[in-house]
Amino acid sequence: MNQTVKHFYEFGPFRMDLAEGLLLRDGRHIPLTPKAHETLLALVESGGHVIDKEELIKRIWPDTFVEEVNLAKNVSNLRKILGGAQSDQYIETIPKRGYRFVASVREVWAEPEAAGLGAAAAPFIGQAEGKRSGEQHLNEDFGAKPRNGIGVVGTFPGKSRSPASRLVWPAIFLAVGLLAGAALWVTFMQRGSKASTPALKIVPLTSFPGRETQPAFSPDGSRIAFVWDGEKGDNTDIYVKQIGSPQTLRLTTDQAVDTHPAWSPDGRYIAFVRQRADSCAVYLMPSRGGQERRIADVFPYQIPAQGNSPYYSPDGKYLAVADKTSPEEPFSIYLLSTENGEKRRVTLPPAGTAGDSYPAFSPDGKTLAFIRSTSLATTDIYLMPLSGGQPRRLTSDNSSILGLDWTATGRELVFASRRGSSSYNLWRIPAAGGAPERLAAVGQRVLSPALSRQGNRLAYTQTMDDLNIWRLALDSAGRGGAQAPLISSTLSDNGPDYSPDSRKIVFASDRSGDFGIWVCDQDGRNPVQLINRGPYLTGTPRWSPDGRWIAYDSRSSDPGREGNADIYVVGAAGGAPRRLTMDAAENVAPSWSRNGKWIYFGSTRGGGMQVWKVPFEGGDAVQLTRHGGFEGFESTDGKIFCYAKGRAVPGIWQIPAAGGEETPLLDRHQAGYWRLWTVVEKGIYFATAFTPSQPVIEFFDFASGRVTQVAALGKPLSRSAPGLSVSRDRRWLLFTQMDQTGSDIMLVENFR
Repeated sequence: MNQTVKHFYEFGPFRMDLAEGLLLRDGRHIPLTPKAHETLLALVESGGHVIDKEELIKRIWPDTFVEEVNLAKNVSNLRKILGGAQSDQYIETIPKRGYRFVASVREVWAEPEAAGLGAAAAPFIGQAEGKRSGEQHLNEDFGAKPRNGIGVVGTFPGKSRSPASRLVWPAIFLAVGLLAGAALWVTFMQRGSKASTPALKIVPLTSFPGRETQPAFSPDGSRIAFVWDGEKGDNTDIYVKQIGSPQTLRLTTDQAVDTHPAWSPDGRYIAFVRQRADSCAVYLMPSRGGQERRIADVFPYQIPAQGNSPYYSPDGKYLAVADKTSPEEPFSIYLLSTENGEKRRVTLPPAGTAGDSYPAFSPDGKTLAFIRSTSLATTDIYLMPLSGGQPRRLTSDNSSILGLDWTATGRELVFASRRGSSSYNLWRIPAAGGAPERLAAVGQRVLSPALSRQGNRLAYTQTMDDLNIWRLALDSAGRGGAQAPLISSTLSDNGPDYSPDSRKIVFASDRSGDFGIWVCDQDGRNPVQLINRGPYLTGTPRWSPDGRWIAYDSRSSDPGREGNADIYVVGAAGGAPRRLTMDAAENVAPSWSRNGKWIYFGSTRGGGMQVWKVPFEGGDAVQLTRHGGFEGFESTDGKIFCYAKGRAVPGIWQIPAAGGEETPLLDRHQAGYWRLWTVVEKGIYFATAFTPSQPVIEFFDFASGRVTQVAALGKPLSRSAPGLSVSRDRRWLLFTQMDQTGSDIMLVENFR
């Protein structure tokens, strides 16, 4: 029986699997964006020769115009992935020309059973060369042996060639010939149509230091409003840029956080949201600068969101906003009058859900699209006729969505989603229903799409975030000393927790390209993946007091429960996980009782988010809080449970572990707003930031009630990822921070 022959390139500890489109390092998958993979493949196949920048761009982005900065970013990311400080051993820059792959490359052909053995698989032995293995050193002497495209024909060592195996290579030759002929025919047939269709042109609209995000087109498509946190990352404001002009107009200057710009239909005004520590409001401001006007207050503790949507009605009378009246209820969509600030509720999400967000008016103003969230990362798009009627579910992905917009015709929507992946991509879907289609030319790690009303331009946010785990030395008085990165990758590493003996660390990461739980040594070495959950968001790992178990939360992949957030436990040495929560609610953020008999968690099973606890051995869950609760920890004596009331809600409260009165414990310095805090014998360590770019770690002393600074941190915090843990001997503190944070606005011309 004929089998497909596997094709690999090997260099250093890396192996490229061409059939699967994977890059492996010592047998482990290294995630790459599709464009980065294509760039690496082109360089590897160059045989040590220089590839001009123009040639590389044409190969990686056919039929699309992009600037050299896109290629430079791809190469820079590849260098970081391949070798960090030693990356020049792989990719060399040839000034004013292009790039050259300088490492020695082996080309390997192997049958499937050998290919499955990883890097140690037995290669072919070439018949024409006797004992020489079936591989080619593509650039051993910088091109001395150019690639012939087929490889060396051979058999496995110690095996005679069967008649069936002799048919493999003629079949490959025939298939290659047929494919080449088909490609030529398609190229010929499509040449005429391509000539009349302008190529996509992708260029950076902004490339400032810091984070630029949430683009919104003016009605005539000539200007883009966006959010930027400034050169120092210390003040988030609204800006406007004329397309094709180097000038940028700053609209707002308030020290509060200004986000979510949306244009009035006549282009005269821009709506935006202003978030302060304890308040939030919607404003209007002239699009060319002037006096701002507050329209109405909304719920003060909005969940931080990076996406945007066109929430200004086409007739100019309303703004669609997400709002609620209490922490326990879900967000609903309200129509807010731009004239007098009156609100009218138009959606009724189910109790116990996160609610509705990202409202987007269709171009004709007849339909409102929005995101409905079962939980924070389990969302789908709904469409609702504004003339009356029930919302219609458009997607069934149960995945996180960060921004959406309508096409100019109103027949499709474009949205940013982690659909089937741990990374955000752009997708388009017919408003009438159907399967979403990915916008492959855009790439990955992109958010907040915006479309011009003329239909020929697309803007989006290209993110460059890198979340890692650091270690802070503590002296005998609890003061901070040296800081150093401990667990890092090019993707997200968060949620560290020391084992009870502090010899191991558990953490969450998507470094493999999938969400999962990992364990490493106390020095960050020897990371091992304990759980792989694919595209299903997974995190908040916590050790049991005896060190034998790890609790964590994860979105479900079970039929009928797709996307549902549940609490699981798994053995610290691995094995099959066990699910502890069985209801249809959102169950997240586990932590253990000090005796190991209970696991606390936040749940919406009773309506709003409250803290519950479930027996580790299994059984019915017991509700602990009654007035809001999300995440917390028992005191070291097991008598008190300390907790935060919600996501992005400041303040830490306390309640007897057996139940009772809920009382405030710490209401200073926005403690609990970030998910970076933990309880020790004498108090609470927590991270906070009065200025986003200047966070600090502080300590609240139970006995004195004083808050003192432990250490100043050099980089921003993540508002959603957990991650603060103290070692058993109180000498070390683990925390999560954004080692690289930034984003640019990208502009796509000739979009269709």
